[in-house]
Amino acid sequence: MKIHEGQNNAGELKVAIVVARFNELITEKLLQGASDTFRRCGGDESTLEVARVPGAFELPLAAKMLAETGKFSAVVCLGCVIRGATDHYDYVCSQTAGGIMKVGLDANIPVVFGVLTTDTLEQAFERAGSKAGNKGADAMLAAIEMANLLKEIK
Repeated sequence: MKIHEGQNNAGELKVAIVVARFNELITEKLLQGASDTFRRCGGDESTLEVARVPGAFELPLAAKMLAETGKFSAVVCLGCVIRGATDHYDYVCSQTAGGIMKVGLDANIPVVFGVLTTDTLEQAFERAGSKAGNKGADAMLAAIEMANLLKEIK
């Protein structure tokens, strides 16, 4: 039996990160976690590019444009949507997740969903480097592993 498995080695990868400015206190922590993880996995900071967008809803379009350049092994999308008193949260989360997934399927590269969807600001802080780890770091690990897996499969 042949088993394909991606490694957490970013040495030969070029990765783009798209980060939302909305809830910037959280998203900057996610970005820090992602970029630190890229470096810890052997990635060269000069091969890491960051694009900033207004909010989570804009992540898929920027990710699509970056993926279509053909320059990147993976794209990591980082954002934070906190539930409010209206249905807006549900629409933003659903459309953002679906858009990010579609970009990856269309581009044939990993496009990773690193968007926090929480009920409270406290929950967001917990997932951006506090009790629950840093989900930006987790998203980067997933991107590195998947990029290496796809390279192995090809």
